Amino acid sequence: MTKLVLISGSLRKASFNTALLHAALAMAPDGVEVVEGSIRGIPLYDGDVEAAEGIPDAVTRLKDLVADADGVILFTPEYNNGIPGVFKNAIDWMSRPSSDIARVFGNKPFAITGASPGNFGTLLSQEAWLPIMRTLGTVPWFGAKLMVSRAGSVIADGTIVDDATEKKLRDFVSGFAAFVANYTR
Repeated sequence: MTKLVLISGSLRKASFNTALLHAALAMAPDGVEVVEGSIRGIPLYDGDVEAAEGIPDAVTRLKDLVADADGVILFTPEYNNGIPGVFKNAIDWMSRPSSDIARVFGNKPFAITGASPGNFGTLLSQEAWLPIMRTLGTVPWFGAKLMVSRAGSVIADGTIVDDATEKKLRDFVSGFAAFVANYTR
């Protein structure tokens, strides 16, 4: 069975990206297990803390979840035309110690999607993730792009209310799952 981990880069309760993630959890094709990973509880990265206390438990849990997965989908917001600091911070922690990068990220398929209230979706944040993902040794999936713009008009009360958006998300998840199932590491 193919296992996918889905991670939202937002901490907000009414997050459009978390709503998108929750909808994706229910769209798993047959033979695919999807689980939610969380960045909640991950402190700001501090090398002194790492040296004195080691890797925080919340980071270790997320690292192990990702390491055990066959593929990962990042649901990224876009703040000020870029990557949300809290999400980048979580990935930075997950890359520590650097000797663990290959175990967690190495040669693992990653897909990136996102939702934003703006007119361009999360185009710029999705593009900004690519050099980071390449640096970590992931395999970015380019089989489809999903950037939900004007998210407030297609997501209400944590639910997708637009059939076209729901279909695009379903196609995105199933396309990535098929890629991961056929990918040889």
